[in-house]
Amino acid sequence: MYFYCEKCKKNYPISSHAFLCECGGLFRLNIAPNEEKASGITIGNMHTDLLPIKVNGIEYLLKTENLLPTGSFKDRGSYTLINELHALGIRKIAIDSSGNAGASVAAYAAAAGMECTVFVPKGTSPDKIRQIKAYGAHIIEAEGGRTGACKAAKENLGDAYYASHVYNPLFAEGMKAMAYEIYEQLGQSVPEYIFIPVGNGTMLLGLYYGFVEIGRLPRFVAVQSRNCAPLYEAFNNLAPEPKTETIAESIRIEDPKRKEQMIEAIKNSGGDVLIVEDSDIEAAKDLLGHRGIYVETTSAAALAGAMMIFGEAKPDNYRVIVPLTGSGLKG
Repeated sequence: MYFYCEKCKKNYPISSHAFLCECGGLFRLNIAPNEEKASGITIGNMHTDLLPIKVNGIEYLLKTENLLPTGSFKDRGSYTLINELHALGIRKIAIDSSGNAGASVAAYAAAAGMECTVFVPKGTSPDKIRQIKAYGAHIIEAEGGRTGACKAAKENLGDAYYASHVYNPLFAEGMKAMAYEIYEQLGQSVPEYIFIPVGNGTMLLGLYYGFVEIGRLPRFVAVQSRNCAPLYEAFNNLAPEPKTETIAESIRIEDPKRKEQMIEAIKNSGGDVLIVEDSDIEAAKDLLGHRGIYVETTSAAALAGAMMIFGEAKPDNYRVIVPLTGSGLKG
């Protein structure tokens, strides 16, 4: 198992403190088909149910990732990332995050006995800050939003390993487990559609790599807020628009680093990128709440996107997966 540069193909050991190739290329992961991944560090069950709901007579299958141990889908990536780093003897890490990834990595780091520092944007949800602190992680708040937190982390790593859910391919490797789980839950078959709220794209890419291994792709539909939609703009060759605040805090990423990989995944699957209004996201969140399902606002973006496409009609044989990315208890 090793990293390699997607541009020049230079190899790097997993333990390297470099998070980019010297040529500036992003890392990808090389892992042999039967190579065993490290395991053993856990904070709970990693399986989530598919919950069917009907909205205006249309059925959607909700993947209840909001019920994972720290309340978000990021636990799948954190599990693989922290287990591998721990097996390599790494005991000090840093990460930047808008909240969910920071909390998840901090929790698994605590279980592994690692020292963890989380750089967050000023204005991050107080609930997420409290959760990160509860795991004993150090918190550093940075100006400049999500971009500023990333910049601060990279400039102040010291001797810490940069355990980034964006730059480190081990995180997306962990997300592949979700694809296999969906495949098994559907009786060893692949759904027709998966709608995903997308910021940095870790869920999208992890699911894509997993279904590539399975041998068949669903159509991936990425959903972004109209207020911050860089993937939508790139996918449709549109001029960038000014980015403003959105209630979908977790996907307010102005410049996703793996944008080209995301576009490739979506196009290869025959999928699409949608934008929804913040009012549609809020309405979808309320709808879920009135069904007894409490999710953070970003989670509802995926359902808003699915309802935009299938709100009035859907072929009966289409199975539409909507991952619930985070718990409403997280703010």
